[in-house]
Amino acid sequence: MGEFVRVEESGVDKVAIMRLERPKVNALNKQVGEELLAAANELATRDDIRGVVIWGGPKIFAAGADIAEFPAEGDVRDPAPMVDPLNEALLAIENLPQITVSAVNGFALGGGCELSMSTDFRIAGEGATFGQPEILLGIIPGAGGTQRLPRLVGITKAKELNYTGRMVKAAEALEIGLVSEVVADDAVLDRAVEMMAGFANGPAALAACKKAMMDGMHVSIAEGIEIEKREFFNAFQTDDAVIGIQSFLENGPGKATFTGK
Repeated sequence: MGEFVRVEESGVDKVAIMRLERPKVNALNKQVGEELLAAANELATRDDIRGVVIWGGPKIFAAGADIAEFPAEGDVRDPAPMVDPLNEALLAIENLPQITVSAVNGFALGGGCELSMSTDFRIAGEGATFGQPEILLGIIPGAGGTQRLPRLVGITKAKELNYTGRMVKAAEALEIGLVSEVVADDAVLDRAVEMMAGFANGPAALAACKKAMMDGMHVSIAEGIEIEKREFFNAFQTDDAVIGIQSFLENGPGKATFTGK
């Protein structure tokens, strides 16, 4: 259990909450990055958890990096010691076998926005605000903002947001595809848990589907098809494939009860 990041029960079977809590604004520093990585590594081993919600609390998701830790002196100013742990953590979260969602209240700026983009989905409160304001400090995003944002909203919109540093309210974030759903601020966590509960009771093949898409995202279509074939084969080796196929033959589609194995 970390000082600022902990894995908590959600009250729903097979769904966990990765809770970020570093007063006052959940600023991301080296320690937070290391604790996010430790939490992700723990969850990756948890066969009893099939859905993960990342939540910064009811007021704020994460307002960005701890600027006090930015290097500002010397001939060579290397931010790697601060940002490398966060990048490693976000890659680990992005590649978790579980289905994941960020439950975003308040600000998700800079590293906070980048953290939210590392999950499969984002549920935003009506008052949520997203953005990559690093350019206003004379720097650029350093934890995936130039890479994940274009993949979510398209290159032109991502350029605009990264070049200007402007903030995006929840309604616009939904319109451009940055978030999956917008709900009342006080319903964000419950809705995120509800979404994950649905996936937590889905077939084991969800992990294979996620891995096929994540592994195939950065390769040629031909290589991607080979990855899909690999995961297609792996899906057939699960108990849920037997259950699902037999249920379809006997009862029609959509009636199977899966075990997650």
